Amino acid sequence: MICRPLLVLPLLLGACLQPIPSALAQPAAPVAAPVTPIPTVIESAGPAEMVSTATETTFTFRDQVVVTATNLRLTCDRLIVVAKRTGDPKATLGKQENFKSLIATGHVHLVQNEREAFCERAEVLPGDDKVILTGNPATVRSHDGRYAGSGPEMTLLRGEQRAVIKAPRFVLPPIKDLGPGKGKAQAASPAPAAPSAPAP
Repeated sequence: MICRPLLVLPLLLGACLQPIPSALAQPAAPVAAPVTPIPTVIESAGPAEMVSTATETTFTFRDQVVVTATNLRLTCDRLIVVAKRTGDPKATLGKQENFKSLIATGHVHLVQNEREAFCERAEVLPGDDKVILTGNPATVRSHDGRYAGSGPEMTLLRGEQRAVIKAPRFVLPPIKDLGPGKGKAQAASPAPAAPSAPAP
């Protein structure tokens, strides 16, 4: 029997990962009803470790880590979650409060709505309202493959609909042919005159 470490936290990770560069966003869709937040669930195949201080608790997960949250699924090789805590500082398990940071490393794959991201490291910092993707290079794309952006580092800024991408490369839908008018009559060029035969 395999025992999979499991952690359920009321952390709204999906809300932290909402911003995606508008150039990579899908075409505007009808506004949907707000999504009901769900608890964040973290599972791993390997052992998990928890270390607490008076002010925060650090959880470390290893091997086949899977995070499911509101509008989000994340997989990686290793995950470190830091949550602020309150209550008795001597208690092994204090009350877990605000989510401070999440650092995922190794084969990171984030799926949210119609988009997904691939990188070697994802750092989610809710207090700073940003997500930093790095390595391999970091890539964000739409599921249908029509939009993609990549770079060695991508910083997604929540609430600003803005991203800062170092050394970026974008793949966007094709633009229409702007070459010589298709379907328009081309001005006929006169054919070059044939050389005349030398006089006898």
